[in-house]
Amino acid sequence: MMPLRMARIGETNCIRKITGKDDVKQRLAELGLVVGGEVTLVSEIFGNIIVSVKGSRIALDNSMADRILV
Repeated sequence: MMPLRMARIGETNCIRKITGKDDVKQRLAELGLVVGGEVTLVSEIFGNIIVSVKGSRIALDNSMADRILV
């Protein structure tokens, strides 16, 4: 497993684990980032990443991206 921000751009990965407190996990789940779901890294700009989840694009900072393990 590796943090999401270490994935290659354009690569689709399966989310294996989400770390952090319950409120963080809940917020990510509301955005569609759940264990077993697929996520694609679209781009990385100034330490933030853009991911595609269920047809939507979401921006995450490094601290949030490090909590998502693929």
